[in-house]
Parts: sequence; structure tokens; C-alpha cells
Amino acid sequence: MASLFKIFASLRLTVVLLALSIVLVFVATLAQTQLGVWGVHQQYFHTFIVWKNIKGVSVPVFPGGYLVGGLLFVNLVTAHLQRFKLTWRKLGIHLAHAGVILLLLGELLSGLWQQEFQLKFNEGDTKNYAENSRDFELALIDTTSPGYNEVVAIPAALLEKGQPLPLTNSQGQALPFTVIPRAYYPNADIRGPAQQPPGELPGSRLATTGLGPQLSVTPLPFTYSDDELNLPVASVELMGKDHSFGTWLVSAYFYLAPKAFSPQTFTDDAGHSWQLDLRPVRDYEPFSLTLIKASHDIYPGSDIPKNFSSRVRLTSADGREDSEKLIYMNAPLRYNGMTFYQQQMDTPDYKSVLQVVRNPSWKLPYISCLMVAGGLLWQFGLSLVTFISRRKSSAAA
Repeated sequence: MASLFKIFASLRLTVVLLALSIVLVFVATLAQTQLGVWGVHQQYFHTFIVWKNIKGVSVPVFPGGYLVGGLLFVNLVTAHLQRFKLTWRKLGIHLAHAGVILLLLGELLSGLWQQEFQLKFNEGDTKNYAENSRDFELALIDTTSPGYNEVVAIPAALLEKGQPLPLTNSQGQALPFTVIPRAYYPNADIRGPAQQPPGELPGSRLATTGLGPQLSVTPLPFTYSDDELNLPVASVELMGKDHSFGTWLVSAYFYLAPKAFSPQTFTDDAGHSWQLDLRPVRDYEPFSLTLIKASHDIYPGSDIPKNFSSRVRLTSADGREDSEKLIYMNAPLRYNGMTFYQQQMDTPDYKSVLQVVRNPSWKLPYISCLMVAGGLLWQFGLSLVTFISRRKSSAAA
């Protein structure tokens, strides 16, 4: 244990890990032009090993951010414990080390806890949920009641496994059918029956009812680009007790383009009406936002943006909060542990798009930077005071 402790506290290990960090950041920065920010995070930083596909085989090529950062965290902690001496002269070093350790810990917690969503609405719309455009779910919506919808959501990860899914509603009652995934494509293109180029799958092979039999599906590579969106497609069969309600083709295309595709519905044996949607995962909140006005101002005589802002009405479910807020660039709205940023304006389908971020550890980087700055100021300030006192003493002598 003493030898292991000595290895992890080694200054040589610190230098090696910092060098690996520099190389990792440099390579990931170059890869960002192809993968985008989200793709770089997933493939380089939020992983223990960086993998590369070489002739169809995944090969480990470099330590990832979790491995380098984790070893650097252990190295700093053990080195700090080995050389720890509680004196005023070492206080600045201790504070700076603690700040760096807290910074690494904050990055780990942000990678594990941070969630990002989008809130899209037009003027007059009221929404109490945001959507995650990176994750999808199959929503089975019971629309029988005129006052509310009963929704059962299945994560896309379960559809990929292909196992039968017996489901229950919010009251714990079993649904009158079992969902059996027949196929799942994380990213695919859908076309009409007119063209059938190589690689397309006729909808008649994936569906027996609904919109599916008239369409064809072309599987596409999964994309990490910030400018592109993965649109998954799934084939699911709804099996009742003694008969099938058909095999359905569900796609994010249908949900994101409601004007082009009518909702897919069916009626079960009990007379309940159901709707099927493969949609972005929703995050419901105990409050709602109403878009009062979206402002998109430009400088006169140019196309240069001058102001992007959204005036919203914030209303909590318990009635304690009912106020108007203005969200604009560099002035987000923080409420209930979430931050709302102005992201886009005047998109083809929506007037305003807000980026919604939930990150419980968002304050840690600020605290750690203050600790490092305070430690360095203390250490260098103490050295400066000592130097000046010695110089004065020398001059007096």
C-alpha cells in the first residue's frame, strides 16, 4: 500500500497526466469539426477509453477524459495528503490544490448530472415540459377521456432490446396489450413508395397497419453533429390477449412534422382510443411558461441580429408564482434548479426556442476558480511580503 500510495503521489505521474490531457484536448478540438460539441463529449471526454473504428473493428487508441481526469484527481489528492503541513506558509498551496480537486469533481458531476432540453413554442403557447432532442421514447397515449390524456412512455433503449414489454398505467393496471418491438433503427430516413433505391426497406415488411405499409425506411449512420438530428424509426406489434392490434411503423418524422403525417390511432377491445408517437423524451415540471412576445430585432439596413428575446409568463402549479420574465442573450432565467437560455428565434415551425439546462453542480466551477485564485494570491502575496521585508532588513543593515 505504501508503494502504491507513492506511485499515485508521484510528480512524474502528474506531468504525464497533464501531457495526456493536453493531447486529448488538442485531438478532441480537431475532431469537433466533424463530431460537434456533443459528439466530442461522448467519444472523448465522457468515456474511459477513446475507441476508433478501424476496418469495422473498435480499437482502443487513447485514454478518455474519465480515465485521465480520474487518475489526475487521485494523484492530486494523494500528493496533497503526502505533503500536507498545516502552516500559514502552505495555506495558499493547500487552497489552490483543493480548488483544482473541486474543479475536477465538478466536471465529473456535470457529466453525470447535467441534462439539456429544448422548449419550443409560438406566441400564446403554454407548456409545462421541455424535450430532449437526443433521446426518444415511444408514447402510448390513451385519449379516451375528454379532460386529460393517460400516457405510458417506453424509452428507446428498451425498444432496441427487442423484448416483449407488458405495461401498466399510472394506476398500476395492466394495459390490454403487450408491446413487442420488431425492429429499431436509431437513425433512418422515410420516403414514399415511388422510389426504392438500394438499402431501403419496404414499409410492408415492417408494418401491417397505419402509415407504415405505404412508406419505405432507409437506415442511416448515427450522427453526433450539432447541426444534424437523429430520427429513429421503430416497428412495434401490439398484441392483445387473443389477437394482434397490428404491427405499426413509428417514427420521429411523424411527430416532428405533424402537418405532413396524421396521427396513428387504434381502439382496443374495451373501447379505449389510443395514439402512438415516437417522440423526444419529455421532462415535465411543476410550472409552466407562456410565450407572450418573441422579439427578433436587427440593425437597420443589415441582417446583423441586434436583439433576441422572449417575454414569458411563469406560473407555478401551486399558484405561488405568477410573473413575467424577459429572457435574452446572456440573460437567462433561473428557476427551480433549471436555467432557460435564448437559443433560437424564428425557426420554420416555432417562434422561439429556449435551451433548458439542469445542472445541480453548476456553481462548483466558480467556487473552485475562486479558491485557486485566492490560493495563488495568498501564496505569491506572502512571498512578496517576505521578499520586501528581507530587502528592507538588508538595506537597514
